[in-house]
Amino acid sequence: MLSQIDWARPWYDAVRPAFARLDVDVSCVADALNAAAAPLALVNQRGLPLRFVPQADLPEGRAYEEFIGATGCVPTRENLHDFFNGLVWLTFPRIKQQLNALQAAQIALAGVGKSRGAARDGATIFDENSALLVVRAGLAGEQLVAALRAHGWIEALYERRAAFGADAEVWLFGHALMEKLVAPRKAITAHTRVVVAGDDYFALPHDGRRAWIDRQVAAELAAEGLSTACFTPLPVLGVPGWWEGQDHAFYADTTVFRPKRAV
Repeated sequence: MLSQIDWARPWYDAVRPAFARLDVDVSCVADALNAAAAPLALVNQRGLPLRFVPQADLPEGRAYEEFIGATGCVPTRENLHDFFNGLVWLTFPRIKQQLNALQAAQIALAGVGKSRGAARDGATIFDENSALLVVRAGLAGEQLVAALRAHGWIEALYERRAAFGADAEVWLFGHALMEKLVAPRKAITAHTRVVVAGDDYFALPHDGRRAWIDRQVAAELAAEGLSTACFTPLPVLGVPGWWEGQDHAFYADTTVFRPKRAV
């Protein structure tokens, strides 16, 4: 299963350190994740110790998110989807905790029905398919974000490509998104949340930036909540430096880099 993953790809930069801590010789995904999680003393939003358990431990008819909130147990199957979910728990535990809190609260309020509600929909999209675009505070960052929100792909990703790495970074969060990128396709698109950071952030090492993002975004979610309106689309292979042949024609492909719909 793990042999399918090309860890050299830049979209796995966020979770690669967590993977490096795993004992890949352990036959059970949950056991490998638990061994890596133990030194981190991870807990859920109620302060219960976080454990990865077999999917069979989830009672029939019980909501996945509510079960994690009530027990601290994360049902985990032997597949890439749940493997990446575990790596995200090891990488951004505060954000995962806050997302689970939002989902569990929505379930407690409205139950489990056909309609999830805006908050739970937003949390699910974040959990499954999101990327975090960290931009340096200032006019240049504001202009980059405005171009992305307007679907000005050539301006944002081609003309402003020098900003990426120096003044802007993309960190993948969604575990379903990571799974899809095992077999990369140009059309794979992330729901992207913008995070504004000061100069101090960009001076931090990788692990310091990861920890800052985890604290900052979790605090924002706790203070502001979440809805589907919080995201802007970003074709992942369009992130500068993340794919080969990113010339002007690459971004002019309107089957992938679509113009913004008229309101």
